[in-house]
Amino acid sequence: MLTFNEKLAIIGSFAELERKNVSLGRVNFQFPNSISDKKNIVYHLHPNGNGFVYAGHLAQYETDDKGMVNIRNFSADQLFLLLKEAIQALSPIEKPAAEAAIVGELDEERWVDEENNLLILINENDAWNIYFGLNLDASFDTYEEAEEFLREEGFNRK
Repeated sequence: MLTFNEKLAIIGSFAELERKNVSLGRVNFQFPNSISDKKNIVYHLHPNGNGFVYAGHLAQYETDDKGMVNIRNFSADQLFLLLKEAIQALSPIEKPAAEAAIVGELDEERWVDEENNLLILINENDAWNIYFGLNLDASFDTYEEAEEFLREEGFNRK
Protein backbone atom coordinates (compact mmCIF):
# COMPACT_ATOMS: atom_id res chain seq x y z
CA MET A 1 0.00 0.00 0.00
CA LEU A 2 1.25 3.46 -0.87
CA THR A 3 1.78 5.92 1.96
CA PHE A 4 -0.16 9.16 2.28
CA ASN A 5 2.87 11.12 1.03
CA GLU A 6 3.38 8.78 -1.94
CA LYS A 7 -0.28 9.23 -2.93
CA LEU A 8 0.04 13.00 -2.48
CA ALA A 9 3.06 13.02 -4.79
CA ILE A 10 1.21 11.09 -7.53
CA ILE A 11 -1.93 13.21 -7.24
CA GLY A 12 0.12 16.40 -7.06
CA SER A 13 1.79 15.53 -10.38
CA PHE A 14 -1.49 16.43 -12.11
CA ALA A 15 -1.22 20.20 -12.60
CA GLU A 16 -4.92 20.48 -13.44
CA LEU A 17 -5.92 19.47 -9.88
CA GLU A 18 -6.12 21.92 -6.98
CA ARG A 19 -5.41 20.80 -3.43
CA LYS A 20 -7.98 21.65 -0.75
CA ASN A 21 -7.19 20.74 2.87
CA VAL A 22 -10.21 19.55 4.85
CA SER A 23 -10.77 18.42 8.45
CA LEU A 24 -8.81 15.77 10.36
CA GLY A 25 -5.74 16.07 8.12
CA ARG A 26 -7.65 14.88 5.07
CA VAL A 27 -7.15 16.36 1.62
CA ASN A 28 -9.40 16.80 -1.40
CA PHE A 29 -8.22 17.57 -4.90
CA GLN A 30 -10.58 19.46 -7.19
CA PHE A 31 -10.73 19.67 -10.96
CA PRO A 32 -12.04 23.20 -11.58
CA ASN A 33 -12.45 22.65 -15.35
CA SER A 34 -14.79 19.68 -14.88
CA ILE A 35 -17.70 19.52 -17.31
CA SER A 36 -19.73 17.94 -14.50
CA ASP A 37 -20.94 19.29 -11.19
CA LYS A 38 -18.38 16.88 -9.74
CA LYS A 39 -15.31 18.97 -8.96
CA ASN A 40 -13.75 16.70 -6.31
CA ILE A 41 -11.65 14.13 -8.15
CA VAL A 42 -9.88 12.99 -4.98
CA TYR A 43 -12.06 12.93 -1.89
CA HIS A 44 -10.93 12.67 1.74
CA LEU A 45 -7.41 11.35 1.20
CA HIS A 46 -6.53 10.49 4.80
CA PRO A 47 -3.09 10.32 6.43
CA ASN A 48 -3.70 6.58 6.98
CA GLY A 49 -3.67 6.13 3.17
CA ASN A 50 -7.40 5.71 2.67
CA GLY A 51 -9.21 7.90 0.16
CA PHE A 52 -11.50 7.98 -2.83
CA VAL A 53 -11.34 8.97 -6.49
CA TYR A 54 -14.42 9.91 -8.50
CA ALA A 55 -14.88 7.43 -11.37
CA GLY A 56 -18.61 7.77 -12.00
CA HIS A 57 -18.05 8.13 -15.75
CA LEU A 58 -15.70 5.14 -16.01
CA ALA A 59 -17.37 1.75 -16.55
CA GLN A 60 -14.18 -0.27 -15.90
CA TYR A 61 -14.09 0.56 -12.16
CA GLU A 62 -16.29 -0.74 -9.35
CA THR A 63 -17.73 2.35 -7.68
CA ASP A 64 -19.99 3.04 -4.73
CA ASP A 65 -23.37 4.74 -5.13
CA LYS A 66 -21.62 8.14 -5.38
CA GLY A 67 -19.31 7.01 -8.18
CA MET A 68 -16.27 6.77 -5.91
CA VAL A 69 -13.47 4.19 -5.95
CA ASN A 70 -11.59 3.41 -2.74
CA ILE A 71 -7.85 3.80 -3.47
CA ARG A 72 -6.48 2.40 -0.19
CA ASN A 73 -4.72 -0.57 -1.82
CA PHE A 74 -3.93 0.93 -5.24
CA SER A 75 -0.40 0.71 -6.61
CA ALA A 76 1.32 3.81 -7.99
CA ASP A 77 0.55 2.75 -11.57
CA GLN A 78 -3.10 1.98 -10.77
CA LEU A 79 -3.60 5.32 -9.02
CA PHE A 80 -1.93 7.28 -11.82
CA LEU A 81 -4.06 5.55 -14.49
CA LEU A 82 -7.29 6.06 -12.53
CA LEU A 83 -6.56 9.76 -12.06
CA LYS A 84 -5.65 10.20 -15.72
CA GLU A 85 -8.87 8.49 -16.86
CA ALA A 86 -11.03 10.37 -14.32
CA ILE A 87 -9.65 13.73 -15.42
CA GLN A 88 -10.05 12.84 -19.09
CA ALA A 89 -13.67 11.75 -18.54
CA LEU A 90 -14.49 15.11 -16.92
CA SER A 91 -12.50 17.28 -19.35
CA PRO A 92 -14.13 19.45 -21.97
CA ILE A 93 -13.95 17.77 -25.36
CA GLU A 94 -12.58 19.62 -28.35
CA LYS A 95 -14.92 18.68 -31.15
CA PRO A 96 -13.79 18.48 -34.76
CA ALA A 97 -15.79 20.82 -37.01
CA ALA A 98 -17.81 17.93 -38.48
CA GLU A 99 -18.91 16.75 -35.04
CA ALA A 100 -19.71 20.29 -33.93
CA ALA A 101 -21.98 20.64 -36.97
CA ILE A 102 -23.96 17.54 -35.92
CA VAL A 103 -23.99 17.99 -32.17
CA GLY A 104 -24.28 21.76 -31.89
CA GLU A 105 -25.55 22.58 -28.40
CA LEU A 106 -27.23 19.20 -27.86
CA ASP A 107 -26.17 16.84 -25.08
CA GLU A 108 -24.12 13.94 -26.36
CA GLU A 109 -22.55 10.71 -25.22
CA ARG A 110 -19.45 9.23 -26.79
CA TRP A 111 -19.15 5.47 -27.11
CA VAL A 112 -16.04 3.54 -28.19
CA ASP A 113 -15.28 -0.08 -29.00
CA GLU A 114 -12.07 -2.09 -28.55
CA GLU A 115 -10.74 -0.79 -31.87
CA ASN A 116 -11.31 2.83 -30.77
CA ASN A 117 -14.18 3.39 -33.21
CA LEU A 118 -16.26 6.30 -31.96
CA LEU A 119 -20.04 6.61 -32.08
CA ILE A 120 -21.92 9.65 -30.82
CA LEU A 121 -25.35 9.27 -29.21
CA ILE A 122 -27.54 12.39 -29.34
CA ASN A 123 -31.08 13.07 -28.21
CA GLU A 124 -32.66 15.19 -30.92
CA ASN A 125 -36.26 15.75 -31.91
CA ASP A 126 -37.58 13.10 -29.49
CA ALA A 127 -35.30 10.40 -30.95
CA TRP A 128 -31.99 8.92 -29.83
CA ASN A 129 -29.67 9.06 -32.83
CA ILE A 130 -26.30 7.35 -33.21
CA TYR A 131 -23.77 8.95 -35.52
CA PHE A 132 -20.57 7.55 -36.99
CA GLY A 133 -18.73 10.66 -38.17
CA LEU A 134 -21.24 12.69 -40.21
CA ASN A 135 -23.39 9.65 -40.95
CA LEU A 136 -26.55 8.71 -39.07
CA ASP A 137 -25.98 5.07 -38.12
CA ALA A 138 -29.16 4.26 -36.18
CA SER A 139 -32.17 5.90 -34.55
CA PHE A 140 -34.20 4.75 -31.53
CA ASP A 141 -37.31 5.87 -29.67
CA THR A 142 -35.78 5.48 -26.20
CA TYR A 143 -32.38 5.87 -24.59
CA GLU A 144 -32.60 2.31 -23.28
CA GLU A 145 -32.99 0.91 -26.82
CA ALA A 146 -30.00 2.94 -28.03
CA GLU A 147 -27.88 1.89 -25.06
CA GLU A 148 -28.77 -1.78 -25.55
CA PHE A 149 -27.85 -1.57 -29.24
CA LEU A 150 -24.49 0.07 -28.47
CA ARG A 151 -23.61 -2.52 -25.82
CA GLU A 152 -24.60 -5.41 -28.10
CA GLU A 153 -22.31 -3.96 -30.77
CA GLY A 154 -19.39 -3.94 -28.29
CA PHE A 155 -19.34 -0.24 -27.42
CA ASN A 156 -18.84 1.30 -23.97
CA ARG A 157 -19.52 4.83 -22.79
CA LYS A 158 -16.37 6.91 -22.95
